[in-house]
Amino acid sequence: MSIPQKKNKNRRTPTNNQNLQRDFSVAGIRAVNEGEDNRAFELSFSSEEPCQMWFGLEILDHDTGAVDLSRMESIGVVLFNHDRDKVIGKVTRVWIEDHRGKATIEFDKDDESETVRSKVASGTLKGVSVSYRVTNYESVKEGAKSLDGRFTGPCYVAKKWMPYEISIVSVPADATVGVGRDLNEDSLPPPGMADRPALSYYEGCVTANKNH
Repeated sequence: MSIPQKKNKNRRTPTNNQNLQRDFSVAGIRAVNEGEDNRAFELSFSSEEPCQMWFGLEILDHDTGAVDLSRMESIGVVLFNHDRDKVIGKVTRVWIEDHRGKATIEFDKDDESETVRSKVASGTLKGVSVSYRVTNYESVKEGAKSLDGRFTGPCYVAKKWMPYEISIVSVPADATVGVGRDLNEDSLPPPGMADRPALSYYEGCVTANKNH
């Protein structure tokens, strides 16, 4: 796939570290069981659709070994609008299927969580967002193919990345063919790279593409 890159006139050098975030439409979210009181839902939280980030076009690889699900499996939580003080549920199962990140979540029973659950069940809330961190990129030059031949540049393919948490969000930033994306101008690079100039950051974590 090849998508024109937008020029970012406000590109800037990172000064500190934080997680990246993306928004997705969850029109496909479904209740696991029947009944008005069902608390378990299945949803998609990531895909390989390209996303225009502040540093260029980013693609999250979902091939075997690319996604580290260990954190989500051990302490995965569901937040509301990425607010750490608004934990509304937990991740009970997480897996990769058809090059998408999928999860089963279960809402808590407190009043705040129940309010969000009921709005998800009724279809009022349809947005999901994932917080993640990339530790290895493959840089694909314009017109070149990624090393596995699956993607066409210019783009940065996240070859090693870890989702941190799933959020139900009130307003997804965008929706294209069922998948929404958030152009997060504050998204910054992985740990240890934040205080370096942009070029040094990419030299440190990008696997150079040998295709010319």
